[in-house]
Amino acid sequence: MAIGLTDGGPVTVLYGWIIVSLISLCISASLAEICSVFPTSGGVYYWSHLLSTSEYATIASWITGWLGLVGNWTVTLSINFSFALLILCAISTFDDTYVAKDWHIVLMFWAVMLMCMVINIYGNKWLDKLNTICIWWTCASVIIILIALLSKSTKAEKRSGKYVFSHYDATPSGWPSGWAFFVGLLQAAYTFTGYGMVASMCDEVQNPEREVPKAMVLSVAAAAVTGIIYIIPVLFVLPDIQMLLEAPLGQPIPVLFKEVMGSSGGGFGLLFLLLGIFLFSGVGSLTAASRCTWAFARDGAIPFSNIWVKVDKKRDVPVMALLLSTVVDMVLGLIYFGSAAAFNAFTGCATICLEMVKDAPFSLGKFGYIINVITVIWIAFAVVLFTMPTAIPVTASTMNYASVVFAAFTMISAIWYVIWGRANYKGPKFTAVDLGFVTDSDTDATAAGSVTPPMAEKKPQHQEPNRSSITPTEGSLGLALGEKATPIPPMPTVS
Repeated sequence: MAIGLTDGGPVTVLYGWIIVSLISLCISASLAEICSVFPTSGGVYYWSHLLSTSEYATIASWITGWLGLVGNWTVTLSINFSFALLILCAISTFDDTYVAKDWHIVLMFWAVMLMCMVINIYGNKWLDKLNTICIWWTCASVIIILIALLSKSTKAEKRSGKYVFSHYDATPSGWPSGWAFFVGLLQAAYTFTGYGMVASMCDEVQNPEREVPKAMVLSVAAAAVTGIIYIIPVLFVLPDIQMLLEAPLGQPIPVLFKEVMGSSGGGFGLLFLLLGIFLFSGVGSLTAASRCTWAFARDGAIPFSNIWVKVDKKRDVPVMALLLSTVVDMVLGLIYFGSAAAFNAFTGCATICLEMVKDAPFSLGKFGYIINVITVIWIAFAVVLFTMPTAIPVTASTMNYASVVFAAFTMISAIWYVIWGRANYKGPKFTAVDLGFVTDSDTDATAAGSVTPPMAEKKPQHQEPNRSSITPTEGSLGLALGEKATPIPPMPTVS
């Protein structure tokens, strides 16, 4: 909320959320249509390979693969970094004299990352139940928080409807009034970056060509509605904005809870509900990041890929990919020692990377063209917008380093492509049979040179294996354990 309050106040927070929600619905619908035809944990980098011409397929999948990988890493980092900040803010709720030092923050962040990694390794078989608990916890938390805030705030303390729906003040940002509104969209855009990560779980659910696209779109719709229900009451009980902007560690929500509830205990009670949501989000985002890492490493697109593709046969978990994702995030967390605004670098880079990425079970139909145009325009705008600092003038400690993080990973990707990828990388290693586009007999005949499958005329059959009981030697994870992959023939056109 701090970014929105800085760059316009209630108008930016509320209407920015609505605008970004609608745009995110367009993006998620566009991705969902593609995912329904090509359901794979490789996600966007796999789709870009199939939808590009043969001349550019390899480099397109390489670029989008790295963007998706970095986006998954940095969005996991930003979620868990926020989690660490809120934990330390809980201490400030009871002790106003406590001031968290930089090393406190980094160590707490490392502890959160390690906790999420351990849960992913040893609690893998319970992740589905954890997701169910997360849904109920989130719904209950929103209801409890709203009832508590509205009941504890007196009529004299509540803001007017005019203030909630029309108050706009971009003075704290230093930006021109109009531009500040757009800069403030980062807050909402960051919240809506996770739906593309759902594709990384395609290999671990039943009927992914239907269930994963629905999950992509419905998650955005649910978040949009829940967000509005949450934001409007919070704006009605909003304390002094300047006080919130001066909150410890730049986290206004703990201060808001404490002020409205009138006690440290009451404030912490509501904050505890948010900490639970962040725990679920942190575990889930690391799960998705590790699957994305494994899928990309499987194709040799990450240095030392032979290490990162190893799968724990006992637990059916890509442990080394999970470890790499965790370590990369922990190293990036060290940026905080150099910049107090490091969180903006993480959120900005995550948003940039994840935004850049007819005969389908999930089809957009005649609205597809308009939706895809809106998606492309927004992504092009977002790439520039989210490298902007939240406020000006800018110093070394308040700069938004999203562009630096983005450029660093781009350099690593480019160097590795020159050293290894240009000669060896051929794109994703999936078979058409794995995805149900052709039958085993088709593939056998093709291998024998007797027939070329007419993929341009053939609709996906989607005869998926029972993915609820996938083992490390089945499906795509089996590729990491030595199963042979055959090249994928051209796929049907997606409109």
